[in-house]
Amino acid sequence: MEPEDAKLKRREQEDADDLRWLLSGPRGRRIVHRDLEEAGVFRSVFNTNAMAMAFAEGRRNAGLQKLARVMASNPSAYALMLKENHEDERRNPADADAD
Repeated sequence: MEPEDAKLKRREQEDADDLRWLLSGPRGRRIVHRDLEEAGVFRSVFNTNAMAMAFAEGRRNAGLQKLARVMASNPSAYALMLKENHEDERRNPADADAD
């Protein structure tokens, strides 16, 4: 039987490898960027309704955790993801306004 700390370390390595694989292509980078956008990472979650704001901040926190994993595994892919998304918005301004 594998010790718990070895299992945890193996799982963390698998997760990092999976994320690097996902970020290796434009489709994966679009998926990650869309997830981060939906989580509210790139905007304020302020709301006058405290419960709504708490819910939004929870989603944003999960997104920030994902962003931290991206930055730890492949920071250059993050920069490329932002560049690609910016280029997509410039080509399709109507899509950017829908957010």
